[in-house]
Amino acid sequence: MIPSIHKPGSNTAGAISYLYRTGRGHEAHTDPHLVASSDDLAPDPARNPEATFKQLAAYLDLPVEAVDPAERPNQHVWHCSVRAAPEDPVLTDTQWADIARRMVHATGIAPEGDDGACRWIAVRHADDHIHILATKVRQDGTKPRDSYSYKRAQAEARQIEADYGLRRVTPGDGTAAKRPTRAEAEKAHRTGRQRTPREQLRATIRTVVAVSTSQEEFFHLLASSGMKIEVLRFPSGDIRGYKVALDGDTNAGGQPIWFSGSTLAPDLSYPQIRTRLTATEPITAAGARRPNPWHQATAATERIPQHLDQSDDPASQAQIAAFAEALDALPVRAPAHLRPQLRRAALDFERASRSRIQAEHQHARALRGAIRAIARQPTAGDGAGLAMFLDAAILAALAIQRWHSARHHNQQVEATRRTLTDLQAVYAQAASAPLAALTARRPLGPVVENRAEEVRQTIPAHADHILGDPAWPALATALTDAEAAGHDPKRLLEQAADQRTLADARSPAQVLTWRIQRLAQRQVPSPRAQAAMARSTTARPTAGVTPISATPAPGGPSTPGNRQRR
Repeated sequence: MIPSIHKPGSNTAGAISYLYRTGRGHEAHTDPHLVASSDDLAPDPARNPEATFKQLAAYLDLPVEAVDPAERPNQHVWHCSVRAAPEDPVLTDTQWADIARRMVHATGIAPEGDDGACRWIAVRHADDHIHILATKVRQDGTKPRDSYSYKRAQAEARQIEADYGLRRVTPGDGTAAKRPTRAEAEKAHRTGRQRTPREQLRATIRTVVAVSTSQEEFFHLLASSGMKIEVLRFPSGDIRGYKVALDGDTNAGGQPIWFSGSTLAPDLSYPQIRTRLTATEPITAAGARRPNPWHQATAATERIPQHLDQSDDPASQAQIAAFAEALDALPVRAPAHLRPQLRRAALDFERASRSRIQAEHQHARALRGAIRAIARQPTAGDGAGLAMFLDAAILAALAIQRWHSARHHNQQVEATRRTLTDLQAVYAQAASAPLAALTARRPLGPVVENRAEEVRQTIPAHADHILGDPAWPALATALTDAEAAGHDPKRLLEQAADQRTLADARSPAQVLTWRIQRLAQRQVPSPRAQAAMARSTTARPTAGVTPISATPAPGGPSTPGNRQRR
């Protein structure tokens, strides 16, 4: 159950007229009628032919008119809607009446048993919700004590859900983006838009932020993205903010409907965007040797779980925010058939990208810089870079979910759960072509057996799982390609296995395939370096094998290859 306290108004009759309105533009309004009022004596124009909207407005406004005009609040109309979840049963009028009384009591508008409380009415014009209107002058002439009414309404909604056996809505922390209003949703439906202007603007701005490297580029890309933009400045000329409007979205007077960044989402205010853009690594200059940005982004994403295991929450929140930017930017360079699912993943994760913990964005410069480099290069190859990144992103999302759960960020946990489902689905599609291409080049039998023996020697704890994985032929090909480029397959396997545990991977062969491909892009070590690495290898046990002389006593420490790193 979701209570929403709307912006206060000054026109009681106008608010009542909206609640009772039906017909064109208000098709969702069916059989509007009163279900409750402060004393159950309010006239209901829907049930009493002699009652009028004017009489109902006069009933609510009576305490307001009774006080000195100088003491009347400018915005005296209090409006709260309460909506049930789609899967909830249809409640009766009597049940909605009880819910309305509990809401006005919890918010301080009309405490139970208080004869001097504010006057209020509850109107039902659909099966799944009611609207509560009240006037914010008590009948004893004083003001109601309705501070923190939003939080109090949310708390009461959680109790109502438990009492009525309704779907339990995850409580928030006040960092969620504002939902579209009902008027915005109805207007979008009338005009044939799939999303409201608020949602469309928010998604576009998030993508623009994710690919911008400077404030100047951010504003330039916004202006060229099909929206109206106005940059707001101080008298000194310094930028203080911005506002945007969707082209063609106008009010009754034909004027654009503007939204400031902060009203679209807390992290889209100009100060927040400026902080993120100044904490971005510069793009490698043209002509300089450029590392593969997909490899850089994947490496930075693979390090996210390690960052989240530290005790620095602001740094961890920065990693999560940068991960959200990566998801926002991916559709820009993804194949067309994957873009809808990638946009869904970015949209779902948006709620998980923020919490009450303030991010220190300089801690995530590497991932942010790599993503911006990806956005500047054409889509090339067979999609292995995207698949490689998505494989790492799934494990990063698991770590982010655990991090939010440990801090009781319940809405963020749910948002990350949905994102994981999205990422797993899109990864399966993105990985199929590059894995099939590797499998088609599977080496001959003796070579494959050599690769298998290298796996058994290097990663014995996971060898059976890897060799039985359907992606094993692709891994064998990746190892053979690396050997042909001059690399030592066993050394690469060792490095790949040491990067992070394979215990939480659905397909360890796929994880190793992407890591081997990334490691094989590095420069082949010189003969002297290879000799030094060989001496180092003989000086320590093979990963996953404990020397007899060093076998720990029961309960003693585990070996590096066998322990599961978090």
